[in-house]
Amino acid sequence: MLERSMSKFSAPNFSKSYFFAKSFCTTFANIFKSKPLVNYPFEKNPLSPEFRGEIMLRRYPNGEERCVACKLCEAVCPAQAIIVRGEEGADGRPHATSFQVNMTQCISCGLCEEACPVEAIALGPNYEYSTETKAELVYDKEKLLSNGDRWEDAIVQRRDAKNP
Repeated sequence: MLERSMSKFSAPNFSKSYFFAKSFCTTFANIFKSKPLVNYPFEKNPLSPEFRGEIMLRRYPNGEERCVACKLCEAVCPAQAIIVRGEEGADGRPHATSFQVNMTQCISCGLCEEACPVEAIALGPNYEYSTETKAELVYDKEKLLSNGDRWEDAIVQRRDAKNP
């Protein structure tokens, strides 16, 4: 009978009650601390230089498109979200005639950005690209170029912050 009453204080039962009391004290100590809240639509947390958001196509400073339709981004994409069609232009240089990215398939891994030899494709700082329909998330070349024009300054700043 004495052995049975002593079993209540065995090591497993004692450690369970100790950890329960410790977690209760931690919860009670933090219940009254102020939480770091952000008034989201008007205030935004700073993004990391490594953040990968919406895909975009970039241009050279003279306005010419960078993409040479090498299709490396299409080959390296694990989600197969990129489709590139290209042909040789009048000046003899290859260029993309069609560039399509399905953002519902894209996993924002950044492999397309790393594979591009001319830094034509980039993942920018925009993370607010929700739409009404899935069809709006299939970006064509014009949409990707307009994204690149809009976010070019932020891309350059991010690259400078990454590589000082």
